[in-house]
Amino acid sequence: MLMTFIHYGLLVALAIALIVAAVTDLQRRQIDNWLNIGIALGAPVFWWASGLSLWPDVAMQFGIAVLAFGFFAGLFALRLMGGGDVKLLTALALWIEPNAFLQLLLIMALAGGALTIVMGAYHFLQQQKERLAIPYGVAIAFGALWVLFPKLIAVPTFA
Repeated sequence: MLMTFIHYGLLVALAIALIVAAVTDLQRRQIDNWLNIGIALGAPVFWWASGLSLWPDVAMQFGIAVLAFGFFAGLFALRLMGGGDVKLLTALALWIEPNAFLQLLLIMALAGGALTIVMGAYHFLQQQKERLAIPYGVAIAFGALWVLFPKLIAVPTFA
């Protein structure tokens, strides 16, 4: 019962953190380090509450996070992605199982494309001259919430 309560509570906390990340990225084009660190530090507690084994479950989560960091850090180096976005995706890779993480990336890409089109059109219509900055944390949060939604609405049994 306690494990189920902790597991579900951590999922709700992650959802709240994702909403905070999206809002701050939308407002300031920045995802705070304290938020990414908090998400990453919550992952081991989530593993424990979920009953994951060190091998292969946790090792797989950690491996996916390392791969995600390497790939997205490369995009950051090419100036295609912000540092906060890289850290958020890496932290999320610690939480979300590999198949669902691939789904998150697909939904994130679709949402990011739609967000870019909408913001680009607005930018064009407003005849703004500065470089368009896309708050990709919004797309990341949308993709993660999309993947987590079935787990969030599942009614936990505390018996």
